[in-house]
Amino acid sequence: MNSCRMSQAPRAPFVRFRQRPLAASCAAVLLGLALSAPASAQQVPPQPAPQPTDSQAAPASPNAKVADKKNKKSENTVSNLDAVIVTGIRASIENSLKAKRNSDNIIEAISAEDIGKLPDASIAESLSRVPGLATQRLNGRANMISIRGLDPGFAGTTLNGREQATIGENRGVEYDQYPSELISGVAIYKTPDASLIGQGLSGTVDLHTIKPLDLPGPAFAVNLRGEHTTNGKLNPGSGVGDMGHRASISYINQFFDHTLGLAVGFAHLDSPIQEKQYQAWWWSMNNGPGSAEDNWGAPHTPGMPDGVISQEGMQLRAQSLNQKRSGLMAVLEWAPGDHYHSTLDLYHSIFGEKKFTNGAQWSSNPWDNVSYSNVGVTPAQPYPIVTSGTISGIAPILQNQYTKEHDKLFSAGWNNQYDFDNGWTATADLSYSSAKKKLHDAYLFTGLAGGAFTSVDFRTPAGNGYPYFSPAVNLADPSKVVFTDPDGYGYNGRQEFDTQKDTIKAVRLEVSHPLGWIFSSMNLGVNYSDRTKTKQADVQFAWLNGNGSTRDTYDNHFSAPVNPAFLWAPTSLGYGGIPGILSYDVLGALANQFYLTERNGQGDWSRNYTVEEKVPVAYAKFNIETTLGSVPLTGNVGVQFVRTDQSSTALQTNGDTLVGSINDGTKYNNVLPSLNLVAHLTDRQYLRFGFAKTMARGRIDDEKVATSAGLSKVQNGPAAGQVLWSGSGGNPKLKPYVAVGTDLSYEFYFGKSSYFAAAVFNKNLLNYIYNQTVLDHDFKNYINNDPTLTATSDKGSFTMPLNGTGGKMQGLELSGALEGGLLAQALDGFGVQANFSLTNSNIPKNSISSIPGGPSTLPGLSRKVANLALYYEKYGWSVRVAERYRSSFTGEAVALFDQLGYTKILANRQTDLQLGYAFSEGSLNGLSLLLQVSNLSNTADKSVQISGLPNGVQVTRPLEYDTWGRTVMLGVNYKL
Repeated sequence: MNSCRMSQAPRAPFVRFRQRPLAASCAAVLLGLALSAPASAQQVPPQPAPQPTDSQAAPASPNAKVADKKNKKSENTVSNLDAVIVTGIRASIENSLKAKRNSDNIIEAISAEDIGKLPDASIAESLSRVPGLATQRLNGRANMISIRGLDPGFAGTTLNGREQATIGENRGVEYDQYPSELISGVAIYKTPDASLIGQGLSGTVDLHTIKPLDLPGPAFAVNLRGEHTTNGKLNPGSGVGDMGHRASISYINQFFDHTLGLAVGFAHLDSPIQEKQYQAWWWSMNNGPGSAEDNWGAPHTPGMPDGVISQEGMQLRAQSLNQKRSGLMAVLEWAPGDHYHSTLDLYHSIFGEKKFTNGAQWSSNPWDNVSYSNVGVTPAQPYPIVTSGTISGIAPILQNQYTKEHDKLFSAGWNNQYDFDNGWTATADLSYSSAKKKLHDAYLFTGLAGGAFTSVDFRTPAGNGYPYFSPAVNLADPSKVVFTDPDGYGYNGRQEFDTQKDTIKAVRLEVSHPLGWIFSSMNLGVNYSDRTKTKQADVQFAWLNGNGSTRDTYDNHFSAPVNPAFLWAPTSLGYGGIPGILSYDVLGALANQFYLTERNGQGDWSRNYTVEEKVPVAYAKFNIETTLGSVPLTGNVGVQFVRTDQSSTALQTNGDTLVGSINDGTKYNNVLPSLNLVAHLTDRQYLRFGFAKTMARGRIDDEKVATSAGLSKVQNGPAAGQVLWSGSGGNPKLKPYVAVGTDLSYEFYFGKSSYFAAAVFNKNLLNYIYNQTVLDHDFKNYINNDPTLTATSDKGSFTMPLNGTGGKMQGLELSGALEGGLLAQALDGFGVQANFSLTNSNIPKNSISSIPGGPSTLPGLSRKVANLALYYEKYGWSVRVAERYRSSFTGEAVALFDQLGYTKILANRQTDLQLGYAFSEGSLNGLSLLLQVSNLSNTADKSVQISGLPNGVQVTRPLEYDTWGRTVMLGVNYKL
């Protein structure tokens, strides 16, 4: 019996047409109840039936498998569930392997261990353990996923097969917006087929919610977890502590003789995050031949030896963040007879975040007129590094920041299928997805009273790590630290209000019909989606209102003490040597001690835009079922025709004056063929081949029509003294990324949850998007709002995203799982999972690789990604230790004194622990206890900066070092 289509009641002959490409055919294992279940709702040909995986079971022949598939097409009822219900780690692995094995595409799958219980603390954490996938952390937690080394924006994400709106300006979904307790499984398509809508260039992640008619009867589950972060309370006055909690409740039932099913789930998260941050601003050589003094005309730095590299500024920040998220999922499924089937699913999430970031920073470059004494250096190449000493003449800049974010996600989908009893089936699917984001960000500056300077003793590591700084003044003393403009920014603070709204409306129609010859059936369909993303940003500057303010002696700036009513307990930066800095209520002080002026100038207006994409898609897919000699062959071949009509509206300015709006856009077509073949070498061995042309549109904000520009006097180089235009903006005529990929995979399955797989892939990036600077851009239609400057020429440099060729990627993926009981009876219950990915890439010489210090591989690409998990599960006990590794990758470009540089994120290794016990007898039956420790080794996020010294020599020096501590969760789960 095909366990991907087992049911628990003779309710429906919908096996054939309640399916869509893999996401549907094996929805049971992807729906994550650790149960075999029927397929999800859209068309796909019946998949090869999995053979018995028990090592003692007699295997069926490959030809028998294909015959069994053909017989199942004519069945008008679905067999009753007669398997033993298993939950836990091994069941999750087993069901994930069933989905991978039964698919006609090359996919990976994740299945929940039980109702509301994915194997990791979040969906993103689970995804990061999949072969070829790597996580990107935000605030210490995995929230975005990179597939095969490409940027998260290249990955498509769907919920129950429907494209999702996003809260950011990119297309990459932030997975922490989706409670893991409400997601029952995930399928990751590494090769697409023609009926996969919303596919990405690197792959497609399809999240699944439960189907209530897939269960034999009612189910009820409650999960409660307490949470503790080990970094303590870094900002005591903020109210963000070190304890949190998460809870979820799920209810599933069937009515009217198993023809109406209802699933409802609610999940709540209240989670603190405490982050210790350190950043070196930049590095340079101050004195001597080839230094800033020699090449850039900088002042001589007293006390600094010649020919050494020193840090030119730094910041230490303590960030306390509290996340609150409430998610609600509901699914109503109706199968009243043998012909009609309907599913309505709803998902709603409210996400709130409050963040308090307090820190100290200072600039120590030669233009700040600082001096050094007692300098200690550490030998290094190409020059020694200053690692200790005393800096005098420092002007500390204390910045206290408050950020509040409020997000709402809503998704609705209504799927209807009808079987006409003559071989034709039809599907109509309506969907709506929206994401709304409101952001309030405010910060204020404080510094030493009277514009005073101080000295700082320092010790900084030659490599990555936290430094030691000891200022000669107490930075937590409110009599010495006051509101001011300590570094001459021209204002005392800043406030911004951002709103974003993203909506996707879609309708999909599909018909399917059996065919002959080598094809089992065909799927013909159309999909139309209309996506609109709008952003509005309003900026204000804060100025001291004069009440109690004085004018500083040194720099003629106004200053005022912080009103004692707003003072909080000091923020500790002890991890960097500073025992405390002044902390206060930013919003309270902003409302009472400052006045605000609107800052919406040209640069701010350019951040307001609307982008709309109207995308009709027509597709045809032919499902293959034949033999190649004596070898059964299944798969699919098809094509998508994609028409894109993109447009953008933005604000038009005359200098800094708003005068109206501007519109622009483009239309283009893409033809995307695809082929997937599966050779069933034996009942346990499969050889898969995939070929597809894929596309992914660029960042949404890259398609905006908004621009900003201005005049500036060139200080250095051949053009010194000239007044030239420069600007930046979006490109509403931007075409998408396009790639042609080829995949080959071998899979061998044995035991119940054991397998080995090896895959190779090649991806040619035919069309890529780079941020490029055009040196002869015409600025004659731009207005100069600076009467003190007259342009030397109407030509200047303009930076914008443009299309170009993209190079190649090649990769190798190895993965496997092994049950210890297959090796020896004494190892029964033990198991291991492992995977390793090796990816190489190259980009054309005329791209960013030609920039000094630029990457030679695609930005964001980690060459090596590996995962290892050891587990034990028996007698109710379960233990899992998992480690993931991602090698270094290069990030986006940064500009320092007209010098282009790149940030390299260093290799990261994170270890997690899960320990549980499940009661299976007596009055406690259904109760389980769980202990999880995330980031067991307290791994830091580390980066280095690759940039040029004044003499043009490239150096790599530490940039950031951030830690979040360990997160410990203790919980209880109960299932009835």
